[in-house]
Amino acid sequence: MEMLTALAIGALFGIAIFQILRRNVIRSVIGLILLGNAINLLLLTTGAYQGVVPAYTDAIGQRSDALPQALVLTAIVISMASITLVLSMLYVLSARYRTSDLDEINELQG
Repeated sequence: MEMLTALAIGALFGIAIFQILRRNVIRSVIGLILLGNAINLLLLTTGAYQGVVPAYTDAIGQRSDALPQALVLTAIVISMASITLVLSMLYVLSARYRTSDLDEINELQG
């Protein structure tokens, strides 16, 4: 099961980087969303383990570390805000230049 999860996370990272490097802004935003999801999945899988119990728990039985879960929850909220900002900038860019291709936008070059 760990191998399947590792392959899924690696595939998400690969697809996300491939989409971020595209010249289309919409595909870059989709790649950014996928990258955030891959990072969240990586953090969640690092917190689910059978082994040494964290020092701050008193529970008995199979445990998972709550710290990565809290980090992922915080990352989800922050990524939602940043994706909203990127999508609003994409909307303004598309409304102003009538395209989402970075090669066709020449006025952005300083």
